[in-house]
Parts: sequence; structure tokens; C-alpha cells
Amino acid sequence: MQGNATFRHSNASLLSVTEVLAPVTVTSDQIDDDLADVLKRLRLPRGLLPRVAGVNARRNWEHPGHFQEGAAEAGRRALEQAGVKPEQIGLMVNTSVTRESLEPSVAVRVHHEMGLPTSATNFDITNACLGFVNGITLAASMIDAGQVDYAVVVASEDSVKVQQATLENLKDGSVDRNNFMEQFASLTLGSGASAAVIGRADQHPDGHRIVRGITRAGTDHHDLCVGDHKGMFTDSTALLKDGLELVMDAWNEVPAEWGWSAMDRYITHQVSQLHTDSITEAAGLDSDKVPVTFPELGNVGPASLPITLAREVDKLSAGDRVLCMGVGSGLNTAMLELHW
Repeated sequence: MQGNATFRHSNASLLSVTEVLAPVTVTSDQIDDDLADVLKRLRLPRGLLPRVAGVNARRNWEHPGHFQEGAAEAGRRALEQAGVKPEQIGLMVNTSVTRESLEPSVAVRVHHEMGLPTSATNFDITNACLGFVNGITLAASMIDAGQVDYAVVVASEDSVKVQQATLENLKDGSVDRNNFMEQFASLTLGSGASAAVIGRADQHPDGHRIVRGITRAGTDHHDLCVGDHKGMFTDSTALLKDGLELVMDAWNEVPAEWGWSAMDRYITHQVSQLHTDSITEAAGLDSDKVPVTFPELGNVGPASLPITLAREVDKLSAGDRVLCMGVGSGLNTAMLELHW
């Protein structure tokens, strides 16, 4: 397949997926209130976040650093749901974008808080909003190779610093409409945590098989969305255009026998209504099979996709086919097929 990397898993299953909801709700109306003077000066209407992005609210943690506790709590819930003991875990991967410091890794704190054994390898994987899918793929590969029997993948995001920095940036008197719109996407970010446990399929016949997937890189677009704790700056128009092109380049080269056009559920990364509608239309998907969480949670980075999947678990039946679809700043795309 030209331009794509494909892979297939032989003995890995998803045993559980959980979420931890950040407790503090911040509505888009509250953000409009905070930016009232800016909107008036720039002659911009209220309600842009719901109208343009479809984001009515997002969640935040109560205190800085709580995202790590959220990751550990999501991990503990995933272990309990899977019926796996902490001492059975051979790998723990943190896929969060958020971090409080350059060293140590976020994974070491989560490993400690979860009470995992000293024999469990732990580290961070960061790949913007694709991190969680990459983490599952890596864990499944290590299980296929016989290196570990069980792995746990976590992601937890804290958007407070970026939100606060963006609000302060936008209140600068020199900000014009172009400056406002290049930081607009930052206001859609939310906080939350998720985790999944992966195990050997031959030991868990009731698990959800991790079947196969595809990735594709478009790293010539690495400068379209660049962020840190001081703010996130995005060329939203180019990001949508080039990101959609990358996704469709991969989608259109998938073998017809894979049957991805007839999945029972499509779990996409939660960016906005515009992004979701664009992918749904371009790929010819049934919108009823594309659940969304961004209206009330915003874009929770790599935790968005597994949070959305966790909320669909009770609606899925044995035999259903699920496709996880993501695109992340950089640009990269990845799709992963699950059999329920």
C-alpha cells in the first residue's frame, strides 16, 4: 500500500476501557463572559464556540496535578473492570500530552499510584491526540510477541494552564481577529482521563479482539498546530483541509475486503462538529454510528477517543465491529479495528 503502514495483531484483546470525569464544568457562556470586552472590541458575536465548534462546555480538574491522579484512578478502574490484578501487569504506558515537568515521566507517578509491581515496564508515549491509539498498538504488539501478558494504557489531560494563558493572550489590546482565530481552538480543550487494559486473547475469549490497523504520516504539516503551556496556535483552516486529506488518503487505500465501510461503530477523536461532519461525509459514514462527546467535554486530547469508546461499551454487542479513527497534530493519522 503506497504511503501507508499496515499491521495485524494475532493474540491481543481489549479487556476494559474506562473514564474519569474531571469535576469542574466550564461552559462556553462563561468563556464568553470572560472575553466580553474582547468580543466587543473585535466585533465578534457571542456563542462562537457552540456555533463554530459545537462545544458547549468542557471539564477541568480542581487542582494542578490532579490529571496524574485521574490517570491512576482510570487505570485502577480498568484493572477492576477487567478482573486483572496489579501484580499481573507487565507494561504501563502513559500517553498524555499534559506533563508538569520534563523529568521524570508522567508514567512513573501513575505506576506508583496504581500500585504496579517493580517488574512492570513503564514509560510515556506522546504523539499529540494519537497517543492512546499508538499505546494500544504497542501494547498489543508486545503481547503478540510474548513479552507481557497484560498491559495498561492511560491518558489524562489538564487544559487549565492553556485555557488561562489563552484567555490572557486574547485580552491583550494588540490582538486582532486573525490572532483571535489562531488561538480559538485552544478554547475547545477539556480535561479528563481514560485507561484500557490489554490482555492475551487466548486467555480471554470474552475480550474484544484487536484486529488490525493502518497509519499514515503527513509530517510536512508539522507547523499547523503548535502549543505549550503559554498557548496553542493553530491554522484551523489548513489543519482541517490537510488533516482530512491525510485521513482519506489512508482510508481510500484500505483493502475492500477489510469492510471498513460497514463497521457498527466509528470512534473518532473529538475535535469539533466541523471536523466530525467533514470526516463522516468524506468517508460516507452513517452519522448515527459516529458518537460524539465534544459538545460537553470539548477536545480532551488523546483521552477523547477512549472516553468516547468507554461511553459506548454498554451499547455494543458481541460481534460488533468498531473502528477507532484519529488524526493528531504533526500530522499523523491512525485507525485501529476492534471486534466486540
